Amino acid sequence: MDYISLFSSMLRSRYFEKELERLSENGLIYGTYHLSIGQEAVAAGLAASLSDEDWIVPTHRCHSFNVARSSDLEAMFAEVLGTRYGLCKGLGGSMHMTDTDHNNLGSSAVVGSGIGLASGIALAKKLKNEDGIAVAIFGDGASSRGILYEVMNAASLWHLPLLFLLENNQYGMSAASGKMIASDGIHKRAEGFLIPHECIDGNDVIAVQEAVASARERIVREHKPYFIEAMTYRQCGHSRSDKLLYRTHEEEEEWQKKDPIAIFSAFLTLSGIATKEELAAIEDNVRDEVRSAAESALKHKDDCLSLSEAECYVCAPSPKRKASKGRLHRGTYREAVREGLSEILASDESAFLMGEDIAVYGGCFGVTGDLYKKYGNRVIETPVSEEGFTSMAVGAAAMGMHPIVELMYGDFSTLASDPVINHAAKLRFMSGGQLSCPMVLRTPMGGLTGHGAQHTQSLETMFLSIPGLKIVAPSDPYSAKALLKSASEDANPVLFFEHKALYDKQGDIGDEKTYLPLGKAIVTGSGDRLSVIGYSRAFSAASDALSDLKDEITFIDLATIKPLDKETIVSSFSVTKKALIVQDTPQEGSVGEMVLSLLYSLPCYIPGSVVLLSASSLPLPPSRKLEEAVLISSSRIREAAESLLTL
Repeated sequence: MDYISLFSSMLRSRYFEKELERLSENGLIYGTYHLSIGQEAVAAGLAASLSDEDWIVPTHRCHSFNVARSSDLEAMFAEVLGTRYGLCKGLGGSMHMTDTDHNNLGSSAVVGSGIGLASGIALAKKLKNEDGIAVAIFGDGASSRGILYEVMNAASLWHLPLLFLLENNQYGMSAASGKMIASDGIHKRAEGFLIPHECIDGNDVIAVQEAVASARERIVREHKPYFIEAMTYRQCGHSRSDKLLYRTHEEEEEWQKKDPIAIFSAFLTLSGIATKEELAAIEDNVRDEVRSAAESALKHKDDCLSLSEAECYVCAPSPKRKASKGRLHRGTYREAVREGLSEILASDESAFLMGEDIAVYGGCFGVTGDLYKKYGNRVIETPVSEEGFTSMAVGAAAMGMHPIVELMYGDFSTLASDPVINHAAKLRFMSGGQLSCPMVLRTPMGGLTGHGAQHTQSLETMFLSIPGLKIVAPSDPYSAKALLKSASEDANPVLFFEHKALYDKQGDIGDEKTYLPLGKAIVTGSGDRLSVIGYSRAFSAASDALSDLKDEITFIDLATIKPLDKETIVSSFSVTKKALIVQDTPQEGSVGEMVLSLLYSLPCYIPGSVVLLSASSLPLPPSRKLEEAVLISSSRIREAAESLLTL
């Protein structure tokens, strides 16, 4: 064991954060930070026991883990300062210090949600048969989050190489863990998931190092996760603005006696490993090293990315697919999606499916069918834990896998919204381009099935304002398969919404050579009197209702609603001067409103020349008659089109 390296690592973390405090006092830091002064032994002991193949996912209190894993100190200071020379080019900040060169996925500022990402890394390692483990690092406050238990369950079931490392510093934010957590030992909760566990002294760096080394060896040998609770103490406030009004001086003084650096320093001198003078020299060198790194970073404190440069990190570059059409055959929308999934799995070894009941049952709506027979363990049935398995997909995608997640109902995307919005959409941006998230999330949406208010929503509009996401909603079998295949090749997260009422719709389906590009509307007809614009079921209904008027109408199937093909919409409207927009969602905050706003801004717009048909603003009821009244009907579409054509 390299005792001096452990000592230096803890000192480097301590002085890095002391330097942050100095910079803050001098008004040089914008925003907040979270220090881990007093907790350095956990990070140092962990890092000393990991191999080069192991990955970590820290909490937002991440500095000590970056330091212990050898991140460049100057780049860390630059990241906190928000400059282009930071670890993440200044786009992550103090709470999101990704460093892929040192197998650090970066931390999550959403308490506990990094646990799911770490489990996704472990899943990727298992699927790729790679060496190493993943470490999910989280605090005592995160032990109240449901994601921990969703992930523990899946990790135990699937025998993932995952270490749960609970850094119990006695406080969530201001609330003492003893007042918030009903447990005499959080680690004991792992027992309910058949995960071996232990509690250690997190202020004893040797105890941490030995416990992690033993746990890692056991994880690798037994192919099972492990849980360690490290008891430590946060000597500082929760964040920059914390005045520590919620605990006593007596408590602080008692824990100060257990300071990990002081304890280890005493051990080194008493054991004859180093003299006090030698340790003092090491401390001086570390202090100078850290101060020098800070001063170097400050030389460029005002050199941040421009807006246009930052915009380049929202989405990763993706293959430029052109529309191509192979041989056609007839089939249903359901069969088209299944064919697309099969071709993706056949051509891409890094692709896999995951979701509830997608194997023997064939999926809730029969989409995955018997794909499990052909692709085996690449069709992964999950527990009922949407946030958990979606988070795992994000973590696996960050490792270069291509997961395709199925949510049983689109309504459940609310449960998966944290990993989708806070991680999948922001992974590339916050990491400064170090990571990307090439995943597809498929889910059925919409009504006309009588399933009631919680199983018939069209929630695609919920994600419209989230940078970094692409959203697709096909209206027929041909586009469903062609767009799904393009989505699977995209380097960014794609939400793929399939309308339940379309699953039995018959139509042409292309072969393996057939593709449609994302972000490009599908135009049919060449009429110059009216543009009909929509997507998914509503567009399909409009196409059917107005098929006899195709010589007068240009039909624009948006297909991809984010990014929106504004060029095609404007081009068509500049000819027809009239437009009918159809959608199955309420108007407020919808795709239709976006199109409406675009058309209103054009010089050729004339009041009354655009009509937007939307669903009524109320939840869908289970009654067939009332449900149909809420949604737009063929008769309403026909009436609106004929009215516009008479103008």
